[in-house]
Amino acid sequence: MVAMETLYPPTYGRAMRRQLLPLLLGACLLTACSSGSDEPVAAPARTTGSPAAAPTQYEQYVALGDSYTAAPLVPPTDVSTICLRSGVNYPALVAEAMPGTELTDVSCSGAQTANVTAPQSGQGGGTVPPQIDAVRRGTDLVTIGLGGNDENLFAGVLGRCTQLARTDPTGSPCRDAFVEQDLEAAFLRIHGNVAGVVRTVQKKAPDARVLVVGYPHIVPASGTCDLLPLAQGDYAFAELVTQGLNDAVRAGAADAGAEYVDLWERTAGHDICAADPWINGRITSAQTALAYHPLAAEQRAAAEAVLAQLR
Repeated sequence: MVAMETLYPPTYGRAMRRQLLPLLLGACLLTACSSGSDEPVAAPARTTGSPAAAPTQYEQYVALGDSYTAAPLVPPTDVSTICLRSGVNYPALVAEAMPGTELTDVSCSGAQTANVTAPQSGQGGGTVPPQIDAVRRGTDLVTIGLGGNDENLFAGVLGRCTQLARTDPTGSPCRDAFVEQDLEAAFLRIHGNVAGVVRTVQKKAPDARVLVVGYPHIVPASGTCDLLPLAQGDYAFAELVTQGLNDAVRAGAADAGAEYVDLWERTAGHDICAADPWINGRITSAQTALAYHPLAAEQRAAAEAVLAQLR
């Protein structure tokens, strides 16, 4: 087990950690988070190729993940399943850079780590199989982008915090509302959940190279903006939560012996409020991205980070 001091930034004290639980990492998948009981709809495999030189040859690449992997509504988006998976998300771009690599992308908007081994249902109906079903014994590359939907970090947080912002726009009402929550325990569970996903993959594909991909900068390190309508005092709070989530995911990867792909540093300066944002703001656009989710530029940066790790 990784020591506690390696899990969280030194700026967290226990009091701060207890203030934080479900604060913004992005927003829940405002669509595909729960319920529904339709017959399973298998997420189709995609085979891609490109004349670009491959960093390494992999025959069978499987991408597991949530909406920060699926990139919902980044055109073109497959709307035939609850997953809202983009055709130019980072797994597609990684596979495109490795000619001859067959990609099976089962990332799905709203997915939790539990959906690696359990089916996922959408609020409006529709079900997809457990993501681990896509992994075969011969799979030789797996990327995992999960953890943010666990512990209710995505679900419901944005709506709650933006509503609270109206009650005290210059204060920190969201931080105050969650003061009794134990974020330390939540992050430890996410750490364990991510490690469990890695071990499940390793058991099914013992020869696969496994990469755990972290989350990008979503909240500005300083400043505010209308595209992310939080109370002034809650921006720093939300930034600490996203940083802590990344630390927990990184620790889970290390605990299970997987490689970690850091998007936090790579995306610094490209948060929702930046002059050149890589994360969409509060307005959903079918031509751009779901609210509070990655834009095409962020997915290109994520693909570059994965490819750099593979090289």
